Amino acid sequence: MKSLAALLLLVVAWPLAAAEWAVAPGASIAAAIAGAQPGDTVRVQRGHYAERLVIDKPLRLLGVDRPTISGGEQGDVIRVKSPDVTIEGFIIRDSGADLTAQNAGIYVEPGGDRIAVRHNALVYNLFGVWLEKLKDPEVSANVITGKRDLASARRGNGIQLYNTTGARIIGNHVSFARDGIYVDVSHRAVFRGNRMHHLRYGTHYMNSNDNLWEDNETYLNRGGLALMEVRRQTVRNNRAWGNSDHGIMLRTIVDSVIENNVVAGNGRGFFIYDAEYNVLRGNRVIGNRVGAHVWAGSINNDVDGNDFVQNREQVRYVATRDVPWGAKQGNYWSNYAGWDGNGDGIGDVPYEANDLVDRLTWKFPLVKLLLNSPAVHSLRLIARQFPLLRSPSIVDKQPRMQPSNPDWSQWLDRPAY
Repeated sequence: MKSLAALLLLVVAWPLAAAEWAVAPGASIAAAIAGAQPGDTVRVQRGHYAERLVIDKPLRLLGVDRPTISGGEQGDVIRVKSPDVTIEGFIIRDSGADLTAQNAGIYVEPGGDRIAVRHNALVYNLFGVWLEKLKDPEVSANVITGKRDLASARRGNGIQLYNTTGARIIGNHVSFARDGIYVDVSHRAVFRGNRMHHLRYGTHYMNSNDNLWEDNETYLNRGGLALMEVRRQTVRNNRAWGNSDHGIMLRTIVDSVIENNVVAGNGRGFFIYDAEYNVLRGNRVIGNRVGAHVWAGSINNDVDGNDFVQNREQVRYVATRDVPWGAKQGNYWSNYAGWDGNGDGIGDVPYEANDLVDRLTWKFPLVKLLLNSPAVHSLRLIARQFPLLRSPSIVDKQPRMQPSNPDWSQWLDRPAY
């Protein structure tokens, strides 16, 4: 009896094996989903499937050799209503174009926790992937393009996150949507290794805290990475180049670290607005129209160890008093006109970003033709001796004589705005 009781206990405790449903061309994916039990796998063979799917139970939807699911330009192609769903290996295309209805290639409703969207091509959808009120979603290694024939304002975003926690957005390639990744009220997320181009903003991001932005590339957009009204961000090893407005926007941001990024060939490399108590270090700011545009009370930031190289205007600073940068080791400024008498690698006179010569070049751009002339060098020195000629400035008291990153020149060969 004891052995029989133990056997019955084992049978009850052992979960039933998950089933696998095979779908071939001519069959219905929706029918397989309807017949599947929670935890099952629906495996779809290569082919074209004109269906709009609803997934209302935990399951894995896997494509074999890239089958295509087309929504016929109506509504959502796939709508997910359950947690623990995986969608992998498909071409998902042709959502509707209703911005009010938020039509998407994959729309995940609130509660669809732990959704995994991997290795898909989401093409000609209004929104690529829409995630709302979720925990721990993953969107990785997808190619996402929008409805390219629509005007930018009529497109949706490539990946949209609202009110999520623990998201992992990794290794996606997004283009020709409105914004590549749009993030609002989403915390403790990782955004790594994404490429975003030909968009309004590569990333449009606000009201979200405690996130990591790492190794992303944003190029040939209106704006690269826009971080607004956020706290405790780590923004490192990103590359933003050829964007017409800004490479990285830091607007109303506090307690964050922005390090080892490249911002090259943009309208403005950094746009720093109402930013306090942040660390900016090890960044390469190269060949932008304006290296850093700083205003609206952006003070108490530790800006050190950065390279400002061949920006047409190194810093555009609007304020009523000086702000010190480079307190620990100094920044490199390619237009620094001072000298290093003792050979310690640090300039002997401070670098001032908004001196009289800078103001003249803003007002009379042709003055730039004379920047290396003895007359302009003399004018800088004279202005320092007469405070009435001086305006508030970013002041680096120990400017470095050499850049800390010797490979900066490669970024001058990229297409620039």
